[in-house]
Amino acid sequence: MDALTLFGLFAVTAMLISYALEDRSHWFVLLFAASCALGSAYGFLQGAWPFGLVEAIWAVVALRRWQLKR
Repeated sequence: MDALTLFGLFAVTAMLISYALEDRSHWFVLLFAASCALGSAYGFLQGAWPFGLVEAIWAVVALRRWQLKR
């Protein structure tokens, strides 16, 4: 497994865990936004720009949800 694949695995695992824990604290919503940004970077780095674009949009949506939840 190469470094890029490990990075992608970390990003989506962090997304899954932070999404599952969002109801516990607004900080998990922020962590979800950051994880989406990492997922976006992974998508662009691997050449899957549609995935990178959608994850970037999710990061912005999650960041907005974090602002409203605080």
